[in-house]
Amino acid sequence: MIKENLGKRELNRINNRQAIISAARDCFSEKGYSQVTVRDIIRRTGLASGTFYNYFEDKQSIFSALLSTYIERLGSHLDELRKKSVSLESFIHSTYLAVFTAISEDPVVYQLAHTNNRVIRDLFGESVIGTNIAKLERDINDAIQRGVIPEIDSTLLSAAFFGVAYEIGLRVANTSMPDPRLAAKFATSLFMGGIKEITATTLQADTDS
Repeated sequence: MIKENLGKRELNRINNRQAIISAARDCFSEKGYSQVTVRDIIRRTGLASGTFYNYFEDKQSIFSALLSTYIERLGSHLDELRKKSVSLESFIHSTYLAVFTAISEDPVVYQLAHTNNRVIRDLFGESVIGTNIAKLERDINDAIQRGVIPEIDSTLLSAAFFGVAYEIGLRVANTSMPDPRLAAKFATSLFMGGIKEITATTLQADTDS
């Protein structure tokens, strides 16, 4: 009986926390982060205010939880897809597919991240994209060492990569039926063409010198 009660209690905690997070997501989506109050979120859940504060200190902590879950999901997709890459094109495609898949799974959070960049920097010290750009640079340098990617400035390459991902990601988030595969295919073709042009130009410059 005790174990059963503990199980029910834990399940209730999980359900309450999820109800608060879902209510916050809806409120942030409807009004924008700055216009939402804790009272708005509590009213949407139907829970007592004391219950709310058992899980979160304020609306910023809920926003942080939403973004942390998104970042973790994106990281999981990146690790799973990129480790299978054996060529430059597959590396680029798998990375874009991971980014756009994470966005399509929770477009509301991505849109919130786009419109509340200052809040995100206060929470994480950098943008949502910035939290992943350092890891991408490391992966690019590793891929260069393995010969998967040509010798290109990894800092500029990762910045350009996320510039494309950021803008196309907004289109994926704003589409009623987003298809991350089509977005990834387009972005990969665009990016591959740019890399080939840069490589060709570099080689020509080396020949001329």
